[in-house]
Amino acid sequence: MDPILVIGGTGKSGSRVVAQLKQQGREVRIGARSTGFDWLDESTWDSTVTGAAAVFVVPLDGTTLTGAFVRRAVELGVRRVVLLSGRGVDTPGYGSADNALGNTHVLGEQAVRALDVDWTILRPGWFAQNFSEGFFAPAVQAGEIRVPAGDGAATFVDAEDIAAVAVAALTEDKHGGEIYELSGPRALTMAEAAAEISAASGRQVRYVPLTPEQYVAEAVEQGMSPEEAAAFGEVYDALRRGLDAHVSDGVERALGRRPRDFSDFAKSTWLAVPLPLRDDKPST
Repeated sequence: MDPILVIGGTGKSGSRVVAQLKQQGREVRIGARSTGFDWLDESTWDSTVTGAAAVFVVPLDGTTLTGAFVRRAVELGVRRVVLLSGRGVDTPGYGSADNALGNTHVLGEQAVRALDVDWTILRPGWFAQNFSEGFFAPAVQAGEIRVPAGDGAATFVDAEDIAAVAVAALTEDKHGGEIYELSGPRALTMAEAAAEISAASGRQVRYVPLTPEQYVAEAVEQGMSPEEAAAFGEVYDALRRGLDAHVSDGVERALGRRPRDFSDFAKSTWLAVPLPLRDDKPST
């Protein structure tokens, strides 16, 4: 059986795809810097891809390299491509046209849809794991989540569900040409998410709403460049305007079951693994 390649196989979603594939007894190849793959060095691509039958692609945020990579993968014999994209790609006004993070997904999807092989696109909303092993983890540890989300709500999706849909698309024949919008089963504001975490962990975590200007200023003070801070700050704009509050049916369509609730995520995470938590970057 030819191996399945997981680009980004050490990240939040990719590592779970790797684990679930191995549970099925599949041969898995991880594409990451630790295994010799570098998005920014095309000379590493061929040796990583050659011999793989299918590939799960976690793009490099802020770049437009996805198209060149997936086209090369198909040239090297890959017969199935599953792309991790993001919510809002085809929603007018979701993000600005010149936002590098958004363009990664917009241009990546265009390239994948043009491939002459089976392809599937996953569009998850905000990851629940952002609170436990991602961008919000230091804030949760500190007891204050300080972001410019206003009173907007998001249907936080569990990364385990994202991985399960990816694995189905990589290993089953019925997902070709599908675009799966992935979310949790209900919308929560940042204040409600903080309350769920507080209840699960027994430690008070509160949400402090910032203005976009306050967020950028604090991010710059913490070492982020003004340009990067502004780009990440814009990610919250759609959340603040209520564009992330809708429940999507992708998990149910792909897997035939409901997605995991944020409450279950919080209980399993903080009852089993107490603070402190790890740091990373945000995923939407």
